[in-house]
Amino acid sequence: MRTNLNYLDYFSKFLISLLWICLSSQIFSQDNKTNSHHLPRSSASSQNVDEVILEDFINSLDSKFKGIHSVMILRNGKVICEGWWSPYREEDNHMLFSLSKIFTSTAVGMAAEENLLSINDTVAEYFPNDLPDNSPYNLKAMRVRDLLTMTTGHQSEPPISANEISVRSFFETKVEHQPGTHFKYNTSATFVQSALIQKVTGQKVLRYLQSRLFEPLGISNPYWRDNYQGISLGGYGLRLRTEDIAKVGQLYLQKGRWGNKIIINEDWVDMATSKQVSNGSNPDSDWNQGYGFQFWRCKFDSYRGDGAFGQFCVVMPRLNAVIAITSGENDMASILNLVWDKFLPACYTFPNKIKSNQHSSLNKTLKNLAIDGVAGNSTTVSEESYVNTSYTLNSNPLGFNSLKISQASYKQPLKISLTGDGKKIEFSAGYKFWTRTRSDFPNGLMMDLKNESLAAVYGWENSNILNVKVCATETPFNFSMKFKFEEKGVNFNWVPNVGFDNRINFDLTGKIKR
Repeated sequence: MRTNLNYLDYFSKFLISLLWICLSSQIFSQDNKTNSHHLPRSSASSQNVDEVILEDFINSLDSKFKGIHSVMILRNGKVICEGWWSPYREEDNHMLFSLSKIFTSTAVGMAAEENLLSINDTVAEYFPNDLPDNSPYNLKAMRVRDLLTMTTGHQSEPPISANEISVRSFFETKVEHQPGTHFKYNTSATFVQSALIQKVTGQKVLRYLQSRLFEPLGISNPYWRDNYQGISLGGYGLRLRTEDIAKVGQLYLQKGRWGNKIIINEDWVDMATSKQVSNGSNPDSDWNQGYGFQFWRCKFDSYRGDGAFGQFCVVMPRLNAVIAITSGENDMASILNLVWDKFLPACYTFPNKIKSNQHSSLNKTLKNLAIDGVAGNSTTVSEESYVNTSYTLNSNPLGFNSLKISQASYKQPLKISLTGDGKKIEFSAGYKFWTRTRSDFPNGLMMDLKNESLAAVYGWENSNILNVKVCATETPFNFSMKFKFEEKGVNFNWVPNVGFDNRINFDLTGKIKR
């Protein structure tokens, strides 16, 4: 009898909790009618999230990692926590890398709903002119579904750089396995989805999504890089704001509904975010929980889109929550583990479980977030010997042959210019404040970064050592420079925070121009 009572008590609490989530989602839909450009805001405690534990999560992100750029947390459709680490800003787009993939698959779902394609169609039938001679059976058998689930049959990933990636290069890569049977992460497969959208709609995927996704959600100024043929890269290259990422997560959490509109078919949402294929057998790994249509399954019955160096859109249906994170970090698994270890305990599943945390300093913590700058002084007694001076650089892999450091006075920003081989990077750095400029950003990437928004700071470590840090604020990337001045020249190193190629950590030398 006691067991039955416990069961009834639990069941009644479950129904109350479920009703609370449904009502919260309905309130969000009503709020969204009146303001489509910004998500509604709310205190954490009013959405049954413990602010003290939530603040500990934010502090842990700040202390355990040096490259978190932003975080936004939604519960019940309302923003309960948002923060940007200076110099990163709310209004700036951020490079998403492979988080772009969930937007491309969304476009495929919309095109399928409009009967422009079927996911059971073969890929080859859409691109007959790109097929190699005597195309093998496995290539001809590959379906659109196999593109979505990363089961194209490739053992080796086709080329992915913007100046190489194409449908033809994808087809020319050997398909060693029967499509649909072998999981292999494949960015080119997402590019082919983008090419497919352009083929059947006559529009680039960015333009196709503009009226169907971006405008209804109030997402402005999205940018998507093209390949050399003018096709959106699909698998990477998209830039959006942190709130835009959170909006798309919320849209999927709401089964494709936004206010009174159906943006994405609910059946597609269910298929895209559920396990379609196995991608490993480690129960403790968030990269082995299964793969959907460009979505990763996660622990705790969650799912996500993610991109290189820590770009995340994590959706947690059980908690009715979404987390968007941008960063410049290599250890993506540790970021996710921190979400599970620190954020989940802050969320209560029954309504009215907690009251407002009067002793929480969450808002103050969020306002004071900043990445590390550089140590040092604003000037040095030897400064006049080193600044307003040009240097000729020795041969180096970066291709720079000239360095100039200038400054009107120690109260003004320091200006650094590097030129050579058709390259130029020029920026200003402030002392204890981030000075913003725009310049190319050579970083040894699979794409060139042109006219990037930069923010930089400097500090004199001692009489002849100058430290400089430069952030490309719409990307995961920054680099640190340490200049060691000598009587006749300078030695300096160039150290990036993250990258695909460790060889871009260089030491350069130069002599004073006479």
